Amino acid sequence: MKSFELILSVAVFCLFAKALSAQPTLREAYEKHFLIGVALSEAHYTGEDPEVSQLITSEFNTVTAEVAMKWKYLHPHEDVYTFESADRFVEFGETNGMAIIGHTLIWHNDTPDWVFLDDEGAQVDRETLLKRMRDHIHTVMGHYRGRVKGWDVVNEALEWNGEFRDCPWLRIIGEDYLIRAFEFAREADPDAELYYNDFGLENEEKRIGALRLLRRLKDEGILPDGIGIQGHVNLNWPSAQQLEDTLNDFAAEGVKVMITEMDVDVLPSGRKTEMVDADATRRQEASSQLNPYQEGLPEEKQQELATRYAELFSIYLRHSDTIDRITFWGLGDGESWLNEFPIEGRTNYPLLFDRKLKKKPAYYSVISAAQTLTDSPSDDKHQRTASADDTE
Repeated sequence: MKSFELILSVAVFCLFAKALSAQPTLREAYEKHFLIGVALSEAHYTGEDPEVSQLITSEFNTVTAEVAMKWKYLHPHEDVYTFESADRFVEFGETNGMAIIGHTLIWHNDTPDWVFLDDEGAQVDRETLLKRMRDHIHTVMGHYRGRVKGWDVVNEALEWNGEFRDCPWLRIIGEDYLIRAFEFAREADPDAELYYNDFGLENEEKRIGALRLLRRLKDEGILPDGIGIQGHVNLNWPSAQQLEDTLNDFAAEGVKVMITEMDVDVLPSGRKTEMVDADATRRQEASSQLNPYQEGLPEEKQQELATRYAELFSIYLRHSDTIDRITFWGLGDGESWLNEFPIEGRTNYPLLFDRKLKKKPAYYSVISAAQTLTDSPSDDKHQRTASADDTE
């Protein structure tokens, strides 16, 4: 009898192990729908931890550098480019057959002061700044020409009301700075995809401004290939209808849609509105009420997060004809920018992997959303593996 029980136990264990091994990864679950990506810090792509590298390459098929390609880090002084970290990032993506995304060329934040000033510390004129913009875009895109699938050419140029954000690019060059940026990018690498990227586009006023911007660029003959909806959301905002409207509106403009910086904030905001303001310059004062889960996320919140992710991905799947890529802004909870934004030193839980890079209930809800889809697209358009066409 004991021998029979032992055999039965072994059989059950083998069945359980087989079931676990049959669990698809994120990239496998969504390969017919859209690319699944992650933003990487330097530690992720330098091979410091082979297990982390294995996790990244098994779960994702596209990568974005979280900071390495921003102007501040890539071009800190007028005649100095520091490509070393970004080079390692691109090599990591190439080695592992992943689609590589460049983030970001023109932004009001993380741009060194020298870009806007002359040798005397005075503000430069329009022509000088346009030359610096062109030189930067041509040098950076030229350095990676043919190796980067697409670039966030301009990042976060709009206010909540849809008007242009007040920043040095606007003040010195004027509203056409976006037009010139896309022109320079198209010159620098005609084969790379070009994107406009912003947060809060689920808000109607801001979305109208983005649609107006796309139409203006189209009139100039340089319609971007895609729009990046960052996807910084929380447990309540945006509503399903707001997200549906956003995806429909951009699809009607004939551009690809990417969810470029996805995370779900589970902490109270301390603000009167539920809208997520992902302006990196915004800061709030700390309080214990705004950091309630320092010892861990309660089970009911874990389930709420999983339910929210399932809702979001069910919507994304319905729009897989439009959506080309979904990128998570960070690998695990411990590395998320939301631990420091907009309040430093908080403990947030916005991603699919926890602080030990273990899969959370939210991970399985995202996998389940793809598995339960009954009307799965099957044409070649949806075969979104990072093939040579993606990475060339």
